[in-house]
Amino acid sequence: MMDDPTLLRYSRQIMLDEVDIEGQERLQAAHALIIGAGGLGSPAALYLAASGVGRITIADADVVELSNLQRQIAHGEADLDRNKAASAAASMAALNPTCEIVALERHLEAEELTRLAATADVVLDCTDRFSSRYAINAACRQAGVALVSGAAIRFSGQLAVFDPRVPQSPCYACLYPPGDGADEALSCAESGVISPLVGVIGAFQALEAVKIASRVGRVHQGLSTFDALSGRWRHFQVPRDPACPVCGKPAV
Repeated sequence: MMDDPTLLRYSRQIMLDEVDIEGQERLQAAHALIIGAGGLGSPAALYLAASGVGRITIADADVVELSNLQRQIAHGEADLDRNKAASAAASMAALNPTCEIVALERHLEAEELTRLAATADVVLDCTDRFSSRYAINAACRQAGVALVSGAAIRFSGQLAVFDPRVPQSPCYACLYPPGDGADEALSCAESGVISPLVGVIGAFQALEAVKIASRVGRVHQGLSTFDALSGRWRHFQVPRDPACPVCGKPAV
């Protein structure tokens, strides 16, 4: 049962009929895995901590650099040369010390990635490389865990949710088949990105993760893209690819 300080902290969420006490308790019992503590991971991590997700694991092997501070709001000048996962964890703990936060100061690969995904209620892909996104997607499919995928570059952002628990749900490889040239795309470090855009997409990722963890509302379907120059959102249906090498039906 929640004590009075906890009820007060989350009162603005609890008063929502869709959330109520039960939804908040589900959030507090949930585990979110955030991979990447940069531009997308920063707002996502802070909002998940503020929302009251009980356990948050955040992983990143990189250190904070001066050029990151333009957009990676979980870090400050005092964090320069500090590991990003550790820096973000400290910011989250300062915002909400009631959350259990685990910082993994390394890249997650192979068996460890799949094992950690299997312990989570939702995984947030906040990375900026296709190789990482493919690996995270495969791990979530194998673990049967919902994946909230975000991307932002230049003035363009996108979000999609891939949920293996939904039979008709595609996976990331359905949207971007391996070997189609997508993995040659540039990162923000190479192409640039407007600062608030990563906040828009990272907050969107946090919203979908909160909905999944609390079992509130309708989880996002398809692909949403955002053009920051025009302020326009577009939405696309993404069918599951029966020939997908990750989630397609095996040959018989």
